[in-house]
Amino acid sequence: QVQLVESGGGLVQAGGSLKLSCVASGSIFRIAHMGWYRQPPGKQRELVAAITSGGSTNYADSVKGRFAISRDNAKNTLYLQMNSLKPEDTAVYYCHLNRGAIDIWGQGTQVTVSS
Repeated sequence: QVQLVESGGGLVQAGGSLKLSCVASGSIFRIAHMGWYRQPPGKQRELVAAITSGGSTNYADSVKGRFAISRDNAKNTLYLQMNSLKPEDTAVYYCHLNRGAIDIWGQGTQVTVSS
């Protein structure tokens, strides 16, 4: 059973940076498409950034130029580097894995950006 464990969230001032990590158990990571989603308070979950098994990336317009998604298949780890953070980036951030019918979510990590 694949499990995802996120870390790296916290409280940061506007303009600051954080780096989120997501470690996947099992051997499926390197062939899976991965993504970071977020759910702001009182709002729906939304895609932040995604990376395919081949390394292609895409980003939500709201984070383009500020966030960078990457993966280290040797470490079964997904990353999200977040720079120039804004108060509107405040949310619970979730790691997501997809491979065919397999669809796994992490437990989430809170990111709070103060103004």
